[in-house]
Amino acid sequence: MRVNLDPALIELPVHHLRGGFYTAAYFNRTKSVLERFGRHARALQQVFEKHDDATLCGIGEVALVLSQCAGWYTDPARARSLLADLLSAEREIAAFSFRKGGHKKLPSLCSERGNIAEELDSLWKSAAGEIEMKALSDGDRVSAIETVMTIEGDYSAFAHMESVYLGILAARTTVASNSRWAVDAAHGKQVLFFADRFWDFRCQSGDGYAAKVGGIDLVCTDAQGYWIGQTGIGTVPHALIAAYNGDTVEAAKRFNEAFPEVNLIVLVDFDNDCAETSLKVARALGEKLWGVRLDTAETMVDESVIRGKQMGRIQPTGVNPLLVENVRRALDREKFYHVKIVVSGGFTAEKIAHFEKYMVPVDAYGVGSYFLKGGIDFTSDVVMVDGKPCAKVGREYRPNQRLKKVALR
Repeated sequence: MRVNLDPALIELPVHHLRGGFYTAAYFNRTKSVLERFGRHARALQQVFEKHDDATLCGIGEVALVLSQCAGWYTDPARARSLLADLLSAEREIAAFSFRKGGHKKLPSLCSERGNIAEELDSLWKSAAGEIEMKALSDGDRVSAIETVMTIEGDYSAFAHMESVYLGILAARTTVASNSRWAVDAAHGKQVLFFADRFWDFRCQSGDGYAAKVGGIDLVCTDAQGYWIGQTGIGTVPHALIAAYNGDTVEAAKRFNEAFPEVNLIVLVDFDNDCAETSLKVARALGEKLWGVRLDTAETMVDESVIRGKQMGRIQPTGVNPLLVENVRRALDREKFYHVKIVVSGGFTAEKIAHFEKYMVPVDAYGVGSYFLKGGIDFTSDVVMVDGKPCAKVGREYRPNQRLKKVALR
């Protein structure tokens, strides 16, 4: 899926990136050696990954990073000293934020940080205009070993960027690929991106963007929706039900009163009887109820399965086809045809495909940790130097006619 990415929404720690703070030491030292001895070789860097049918993502961010961080400091020693001062100032700011009365010193610390940043900027010489980047686009499907991106230019200008751009591509492509595989398995049914609690919160905006590239429109936090212009959605959670003494109906009523504009989706497994709880909620809320969500733990067997003497037919624990069918029959029996069923809890593309194969009456799938698993990593190699082949054996230049030039700002 093609998604417009506004670079203005992406806040980069530019001075840290330029100074190699996020880069493996050997790349930083490589850059230092090349600069010290005046070796300005024109290199072609080639990037690929090793999974078939992956969904590429992160190219736009890589272009932004190279635009702002490819280049040199005219006085490297002074720049290193300033970066150390910048980090020290930031540590002091963070420390004073937790001290009584610390706010009195914060203005001077922030001013000091700003002055350091200005001097670093004055020493920076950008090479973005001298570098040629070619790449596939976010959303393109790629094959194993296929060249997805090349960077060509003075290698000393971007040697310190390798850790950064490979990490971006790995993180975004992993989420985008898993998202598309889940969407494809769902055969047009909605897939909800519930991956907020399984990863560092600072990754949420990039994760939400990658999910959108993979075909998912609904996210659960505002941060996940920030780069794609969306806000988070959600259901009546177990915590709110517990706060109302385990009364799912009461919690649903209060939730609906507070947020009448939101599609009301209620978790119905609090009492481990999804069919009966779904009916209670539907009777109380009628047309106001958009859907129910089944989230039975994988170590539990729902009461409706036990009551219906369905044990032994299939694996009875967790959210399984029998449980979904029990809930659908119960709702339909009382003519609550409008109430949709959302399932969650350990769903993967494979589990979704299994449910779809047997036409389980699910309307939407809530998926979480699966999106972040099975990492797709990328490799980068110098394959040409000054226009001549120069590559590690087995990593020779592999041209790709699908690559297009990417403008660096």
